[in-house]
Amino acid sequence: MASVLILPGFENSGPAHWQSRWEAEHPEYRRVEQSDWFQPRVGDWVGTLAAAIAAAPEPVVLVAHSLGCVTVAHWVARGGDTARVRGALLVAPADVDTAEVPELVNFRPVPLVPLPFPSIVVAGDDDPWAALPRCETFAAAWGSRLVVIPGGGHVNADSGLGSWPQGKELLAELA
Repeated sequence: MASVLILPGFENSGPAHWQSRWEAEHPEYRRVEQSDWFQPRVGDWVGTLAAAIAAAPEPVVLVAHSLGCVTVAHWVARGGDTARVRGALLVAPADVDTAEVPELVNFRPVPLVPLPFPSIVVAGDDDPWAALPRCETFAAAWGSRLVVIPGGGHVNADSGLGSWPQGKELLAELA
């Protein structure tokens, strides 16, 4: 068994987002609550992730979205305790290296380091936050399997995925 940790991105995931729906359906899933969703600081977000993994009662599976994916890569690059991670579902990683959002500049550059646990990157082929070739680069560098959702956008509430059954199947592969 593994604990599931939900890692939303910039500005958190609202009630219609598949991450929030999963939490509502599975009370045992735990959201990693960042201290500031609107002025994120990479060191703070990485520290909060490290603390959540350390506090989990068993090994974890990470379910990250957008800036949450970049946070996972920074955590690994900074020497996080990866032995406690069974796998990671990395959905719609944000390309903060090209994003024109001042609040995200401190997350640059996106670490292109191998992740020492199984991982799956999920990308919409029309994501406004990361072009598909960039998601392909992330997946290759991280050693992740890449799953592309045609017309999936940023794979968020606006994508109309509801509770996103395909994502649950991917999570089951990692858990």
